[in-house]
Amino acid sequence: MVHFCALATSHPRVQVTVDPELAEALAAQLDHASSRSRLIRDLALRGAEAQRHDREREAEALEYLAGIANGEIDFDFDALREIHAEREHSA
Repeated sequence: MVHFCALATSHPRVQVTVDPELAEALAAQLDHASSRSRLIRDLALRGAEAQRHDREREAEALEYLAGIANGEIDFDFDALREIHAEREHSA
């Protein structure tokens, strides 16, 4: 008979409460995952990447707006008003 000794990870662990929203998200993906722990890890990593991407896009948008505000970027406000008026009229 062969006995295996599983060693605990040296990395810190976190507790996650499986509330109804998380339970729903897990149920939707659990068939495609090897384990619930692995799925939670994968979802956390993907969520972190999405948040990093959102922060980068926000920083780019703020930089663009600052460029408009300080005159570095030419922006046609009259054209914007026309587009907005057309959208309001067709809505």
